[in-house]
Amino acid sequence: MNTSALIRPAWTPATIALMVIGFMVFWPLGFAMLAYIIWGDRLDGLKRDVNRATDGIFAGCRRGSDKAARWGHGSARTGNVAFDDWREKELERLAEERRKLDEMLTEFDEYARELRRAKDQDEFDRFMANRNKSTAPTKTDPSTGTTTKRGKGSNLLDD
Repeated sequence: MNTSALIRPAWTPATIALMVIGFMVFWPLGFAMLAYIIWGDRLDGLKRDVNRATDGIFAGCRRGSDKAARWGHGSARTGNVAFDDWREKELERLAEERRKLDEMLTEFDEYARELRRAKDQDEFDRFMANRNKSTAPTKTDPSTGTTTKRGKGSNLLDD
């Protein structure tokens, strides 16, 4: 059995041909083949290091998902029936408290919205009253010579 591969990190006719073809087709492929020829013998150690690092990362993810399952985000049980029953009751109580808090938040939002609407209405009414006062037409009384503003609802044709 032949122990040497056709494409290995060495200056063989196959790797040189692949490098030249890589440069002709798409130059980054040629550079990739050149890098493989020069540093390919180090790939075994690099591959081992990368595998070790990714195993450590994904092991942490698995540990995190196990913890999440244990603390009520899944159906994992501890094996202690009394503890599991107590935990379920506490989680139900907390869920009920969460629902109450959500309802209170909704009620408060509605109350605050109504307060803002009432405040806006009051400011608008005040604005309209001031606007009507300043734009009310004036009437001069010929006998006294004084000018008076017409009130709300007065008719201009009364003169």
